Amino acid sequence: MLRVVPSEIPQPKRHQYLLGSVSPRPIAFVSTIDELGRHNLAPFSFFNVVSSNPPILVFSPARRGRDNTTKHTLENILKNRECVVNVVNYELVQQTSLASTEYAEGVSEFVKAGLTPIASEMVAPPRVKESPVQMECKVIDVIKLGDQGGAGNLILCEVVLMHMNESIFDQDGRISPEKIDLVARMGGHWYSRSNQGLFQLVQPTTEIGIGFDQLPTDIKKSDVLTGSDLAKLAGAVSTPDETSVNEYKLTELSDIFIEFENDPVTLERKLHEKAKSLLNEGNTLDAWKTLLAYNH
Repeated sequence: MLRVVPSEIPQPKRHQYLLGSVSPRPIAFVSTIDELGRHNLAPFSFFNVVSSNPPILVFSPARRGRDNTTKHTLENILKNRECVVNVVNYELVQQTSLASTEYAEGVSEFVKAGLTPIASEMVAPPRVKESPVQMECKVIDVIKLGDQGGAGNLILCEVVLMHMNESIFDQDGRISPEKIDLVARMGGHWYSRSNQGLFQLVQPTTEIGIGFDQLPTDIKKSDVLTGSDLAKLAGAVSTPDETSVNEYKLTELSDIFIEFENDPVTLERKLHEKAKSLLNEGNTLDAWKTLLAYNH
């Protein structure tokens, strides 16, 4: 067997070994507010429930390995001592991933990820409406685990109020693993879906995606594209230029435009359906070209 002394290997390799070994890990999608009342939202897979009486959750925002800076979530909690832990199901995972992008201080991940903040009852930070379970929490303690890049900050929270979507319960009033359809983090780009196994999701790069707020209105209001589809589009760093869109329209979409040239409603729907198929194949660039072609 490979023998490894953690203190003798570089932090990135140590991080990789630990996350690949301790998995799947549930995801805490944590909402906080800063001293100006601005919303922040970020996912953490160093997370679990550690007590039911009292009900205690723990998660750990680690110091960034690349520059040893701390995350807005930790900074907000140190000031306000409150948060909401929202769980992540498969329907929400693309938007959760988008919210992990390192947006500048003061930029709302709710806006960028196309999620809906709703008022909490016992704490100040908002809940994520789209999450099937939202837990309002008071912070009991924050334990600093180190001062170097990769060091965690253990946040112990008491759950003071839970909000649960009725659709996740079975006939006996228990939360159904199949209905709640939670996802968990594995190593690298791998995730685990509670009722269907493994899947991959490429994480956002250091480049900042355009966000939901920059999506054209007709795309955001699509009755074909889901929130997950829109998150893939919103994660793009930029959109295709007019020349490339027109070239794609003439070479790849001409049959659709000819067939439905007198039926704009159906034409738009067919383009959205094709874009959805391209997104499912991982081809975000051509999906963007397809969607933008409608108005070119």
